[in-house]
Amino acid sequence: MRIGISGASGFIGAELCEHASQRHDIIKFSRRARGDKRLWSIRSKPDLSGLDAVINLAGESIMGLWTPDKRLRIRDSRVLGTRRLVEAMAGEGNTVKTLVNASAIGFYGDTGENLADESSPAGRGFLADVCQRWEAEAHHAEQYGVRVVCVRVGFVLGKGGAMNLIKPVFSFGLGGNLGSGRQWMSGVHVKDVAGAFLWALEKDDLKGPVNAVLPEPFRNAEFTRQLAHALHRPAFLPAPAFAMRLALGRLSSLLLDSSRVVPRKLKESGYRYRYPSLSSALMGCLE
Repeated sequence: MRIGISGASGFIGAELCEHASQRHDIIKFSRRARGDKRLWSIRSKPDLSGLDAVINLAGESIMGLWTPDKRLRIRDSRVLGTRRLVEAMAGEGNTVKTLVNASAIGFYGDTGENLADESSPAGRGFLADVCQRWEAEAHHAEQYGVRVVCVRVGFVLGKGGAMNLIKPVFSFGLGGNLGSGRQWMSGVHVKDVAGAFLWALEKDDLKGPVNAVLPEPFRNAEFTRQLAHALHRPAFLPAPAFAMRLALGRLSSLLLDSSRVVPRKLKESGYRYRYPSLSSALMGCLE
């Protein structure tokens, strides 16, 4: 299969390209066309000629202070970028039959103590709104006969991404609970994120939302305990919620809200995790 991949140079994209290139012919997309990369931005439609499928990972990083300009870039890079992609699928010459579009479990907002699966409604807040708009743009491709899967990615564990910020803090014995530590987290190892995208690509009967998270969510306090144990370091310096809100503003919601999300559709479709538990995923970060 010949597939186009946007966001190929990112943390998830690089892992996905490594996996996908073993089974498929891949074409990478970039905001600047160079070498063997094709152009794709919020201002231009990509060249999808000869492609059987597209995996769309492109989007401004959510890390950093959520200033008005940052929030605009987070939203537009996803919503408008996906809109340009779908516009390129219009017309009789389109060969793309499958679109696997990234999304996030931020779709569900703060779940509190409630479990959320793919049938759960959208939540409230900035990320929930962005995810709804993002997925809506992707689903417009269905009018062109394209199968659409939206992979809602959880907190990604691995050698990169947010763990590059978290691991050094714990390595120096400065880790601790965030806020009360009772908020739920739904994580997943980056290799299983890549695996979920390829599974969605190759599993023809999968469509709609698919949660890419571990089979069991965990509380922040449990994440803190297990990471400290894996690194053989103490973790007794909690970050009070009020201090996080003062320092991080709206970004603090990403760390303090509950995300108690389960991967019902991945499990029911038979996906086999490489790292099926928090402990194994954390060890996978240290290998």
